[in-house]
Amino acid sequence: MNNISITFRHVDPSDAIKAHAEEKVQKLQRFLRQPMSARVTLSVDKLEQGAEIRISSGGEHLEAHEVCEDMYMAIDRAVQKLERQISGHKGSVQSKQRRSGSTLRNGASPEPAEDNVPES
Repeated sequence: MNNISITFRHVDPSDAIKAHAEEKVQKLQRFLRQPMSARVTLSVDKLEQGAEIRISSGGEHLEAHEVCEDMYMAIDRAVQKLERQISGHKGSVQSKQRRSGSTLRNGASPEPAEDNVPES
């Protein structure tokens, strides 16, 4: 189950922006193995509109911050940053597993083999 909380800082809450942010952040779940919780903070500072997204999934904690002229663009770019972070983290984990050499091809067996020799 996904838990997404959205906070508006120095900006009036809008249902359209909230729905857009929830939809974009919800799509990140397909990259993660465990359920995620996300905190989205949308803020306005003078003419800059910012989106900050923090995601926790299992032991992973990822964060992205983006500032643009448009709030929708800031949300989209922050989500793209998180996608790159997730795929980079997945790649590094997979390469570490490959380097460890503990695969069935290399002769490592998950459980000890039993001899099926009938008694005479």
